[in-house]
Amino acid sequence: MPGRHALTEADILPRADYAPIRTARRREIAALKRNRRVEVGPFVTFYFESFETMRHQVQEMCWIEDGGPAQIPDELAAYNPLIPQGQELVATFMIEIDEPDRRKRLLLRLGGIEETAFLKVFGETIQGVPETDQDRTTAEGKASSVQFVHFPFTAEQIARFCTPGAEVVLGLSHASYSHMAVLPEAVRAELSRDFD
Repeated sequence: MPGRHALTEADILPRADYAPIRTARRREIAALKRNRRVEVGPFVTFYFESFETMRHQVQEMCWIEDGGPAQIPDELAAYNPLIPQGQELVATFMIEIDEPDRRKRLLLRLGGIEETAFLKVFGETIQGVPETDQDRTTAEGKASSVQFVHFPFTAEQIARFCTPGAEVVLGLSHASYSHMAVLPEAVRAELSRDFD
């Protein structure tokens, strides 16, 4: 639903209303997310967020934790900042390594990785801006395995990104993790709907 930039309590269904549609809703969101996911290198996956993905996230948090209406304001405060505001793309990126010791070693080398995310559209770099709600690299230099980043666009960059067939590259330029991936056309087309 392009154009919606914030969830309200009215967007979250009561538990009794959500229960009968939960399975179907989860299938719909899984289908939507297929073209909002990009792997960059061997261990990082970007998940581009939207009004719909965040509504689903809040709905599921309320379902799982069963905190009733009192839970909703805290969830909205946590997830509304991840809804694109019309001139940006917003992504959660996860550093995914199954083996715990290896994951710990790698995360210790990846401090500051959230500062190195970028998009390139027709060769022009759009530097990612990490979500500032908390520091996701510890004082010891250990990166969190979950990061949140905003990509702010100018009007010209939006027009270029939305051009069918445009080459868009997503990457990380960290000294210990420097990888790039070209966005498949289906992903570029889906993400172009996030702009006003």
